[in-house]
Amino acid sequence: MMAFPNWFRRESPRSETGPRDLARQLAVLEKEAEQAVQGFQGSSLNRAGDLCIKAGKHDDALTYFGRAIDAMLEDEQPEQARAVAKKIIRLHPEAIRTLCTLTWLDVASGHMANALVHLGEYVAGARRGHREGLAAAQILAMARLANDKMFLEAAAEALDRLDHMEEAVQVLDWASSGGSPQAIQDPADLSVACLRAAVGSNARRTDDSVA
Repeated sequence: MMAFPNWFRRESPRSETGPRDLARQLAVLEKEAEQAVQGFQGSSLNRAGDLCIKAGKHDDALTYFGRAIDAMLEDEQPEQARAVAKKIIRLHPEAIRTLCTLTWLDVASGHMANALVHLGEYVAGARRGHREGLAAAQILAMARLANDKMFLEAAAEALDRLDHMEEAVQVLDWASSGGSPQAIQDPADLSVACLRAAVGSNARRTDDSVA
């Protein structure tokens, strides 16, 4: 059988896994994200996070995924952002900020069953991480916009668990009266408002080191 020169056997760059190769691939994806047209920046950052997971660099992966969510929310891609957020939760189940973002996205899309699940996980994580005040403020903001009775009742219970009794009573009153005075009835308008809130909820804070 004819022997081919070695240059025919060069491996694809995608099979390279060394630290230098990872750094090179991440640099390429960073450049792609920087130069990407609207709607594609988050995709490059998401791929960078996937590379970091394969390399065992979980902290770097969390950073890239967080940036991907930011970009996707800014580009009004809630379902793509939701998928990346779930990656973070699988990697770091107690990611308080991401659980908050997921809850906002659930309310935005009308996925109230998912919203109730993520709300409960958000409260549990906030209590473990001693972020009760921040969580209560976010949940109250959700309750102020939402008009779903079941979600409002769950939000009132969540506020009670966070030791914010006054707010819990207020939200329970909204649940029995069809929503707060600021509740948004139109699903499209509610979605826009919740997506805007989700962008802020995913922002990193100097006093919040939990992803």
